[in-house]
Amino acid sequence: MATLTIDGQDVNVKPGSTVIQAAEKLGIYIPRYCYHPGLSVAGSCRMCMVEIDKIPKLQISCYTPVRDGMVVSTSSEAVKKGRRDMLEFLLTNHPLDCPVCDQSGECDLQNFYMSYGRYESRFLEDKIKRRKAHPLGPHVVLDQERCILCSRCTRFTEEVSKTHELGIFNRGNRSVVDLHPDRTLDNPYSGNVIDICPVGALTEREFRFKCRVWYLKGSSSVCTGCARGCNISIQYNGTQRGYKAGGRRVQRYKPRFNPEVNRWWMCDEGRFGFEFIDQNRIESPHLRRSGQLQYADWSEALGEVSKALKAAREKLGPESIGVVASPRLSNEELYLIDWLFAKQLGVTRMGWRDPAEVPGFEDDFLIRGDKNPNSRGAEEFAFSTDVGEILRAAAEGDLKILYIFGHDFQDQAALAALEKAEYVVFQGANWNETAKRAHAVLAGATHAEEEGSFTNFEGRVQRFEKALPPIEESRDDIEILSELAEKLDCAPRFYTAEEIFEAWQGKRYEDLEEYGKTLVELKM
Repeated sequence: MATLTIDGQDVNVKPGSTVIQAAEKLGIYIPRYCYHPGLSVAGSCRMCMVEIDKIPKLQISCYTPVRDGMVVSTSSEAVKKGRRDMLEFLLTNHPLDCPVCDQSGECDLQNFYMSYGRYESRFLEDKIKRRKAHPLGPHVVLDQERCILCSRCTRFTEEVSKTHELGIFNRGNRSVVDLHPDRTLDNPYSGNVIDICPVGALTEREFRFKCRVWYLKGSSSVCTGCARGCNISIQYNGTQRGYKAGGRRVQRYKPRFNPEVNRWWMCDEGRFGFEFIDQNRIESPHLRRSGQLQYADWSEALGEVSKALKAAREKLGPESIGVVASPRLSNEELYLIDWLFAKQLGVTRMGWRDPAEVPGFEDDFLIRGDKNPNSRGAEEFAFSTDVGEILRAAAEGDLKILYIFGHDFQDQAALAALEKAEYVVFQGANWNETAKRAHAVLAGATHAEEEGSFTNFEGRVQRFEKALPPIEESRDDIEILSELAEKLDCAPRFYTAEEIFEAWQGKRYEDLEEYGKTLVELKM
């Protein structure tokens, strides 16, 4: 271990560490543009310069290795002057786009200039004009005038995605980031270059001009795009403006760092696949009347479903009821389904895997072929019956009630079975072919409107937090099932996801800590 002093504080770090890493261990943030912990060191922006005792010139902390006895200052007058000079240089050809730039409010040029800027401009020459609003691919737009040539994006495509679409062309003050000839930035991870761009040069086509970042609020969550369970922040418009006028509540997903799951990254499929939160939603309960699904209030809908379940169980036994849970539900919702239907009502025909579902695209980085966030969690509960067998039993009249959670069956045999089934209950958030064939539709919530946990394919249990209230008259699935249990004379009633998590694991959410815990660790 090497011991050094930074701003008067001693710190021990591993040999081979850099000064910027040692400073972060002390909680000291050194400004940077080109440095990113997930990429190689370029050392080009010179913003992370520090003063080191016995070295006459300022040194870049991202590249300078620590040594025993080193004394470092990150905020001396010489350091501040060096940063002012670098900012003046970087802003030489930067356009005055702040009022219209999507990065405004979270831009490191703005943030560092407020601390170190030279407020009286000495610039008299004309700025060099470069290409603006240049689409690089389906999701990314480049503004070359705003680029400070930190090379984060080019290093990402070389080192992380390994797709090599981007490069730096020309020399001197004519240098620009651009696509290689006949290339498009359309790899499965292209959106990450937007996250790591420290200025407004790379912006998201889907988010451009949709919302100012200071209106955004964020909630820690987990991506539901596949079984990886990448950690994300759901960012939504805190003012809730414009939704009724055709806007959207959720504005964007951003990856959250988790060293055990996704590090700093996420795929485009997960990043841009959140339309289901606000689109095609089931906004209230429905009951089938005269062959048509019609609006019903919650008391009427849950009253009819509970009566149907009671009648089937009393007259024909619990074997007349079939339940199809979903690997898109949280662990807490799956536990409650298991508790209510299997433990309280004695239902044995319970499954969760759509037999017609086929694995999707998978790679050796993040993307999994299983496009469900909680298949591993579903395996922990008593849902062992083949779903195809349950559907056949419903089609043949062996089931009185078929209770389905969220599934969008596409197989013609499954859809035909739903047409023949005597009474189908659908509980979910979005209208689909299954919901349209149901006799009772209970409007559930999405993961963005609930709290709970998912278990990823590696067995890591990760918590997600509630970002938004359920839309219109829809309800949290735990609330729906708890009220249904009450009407079925089953007790106790669970009020929160954490109560169920404690019943399931004997632990509290705080025990999951920041990066989640494996099922093995939770049992210790």
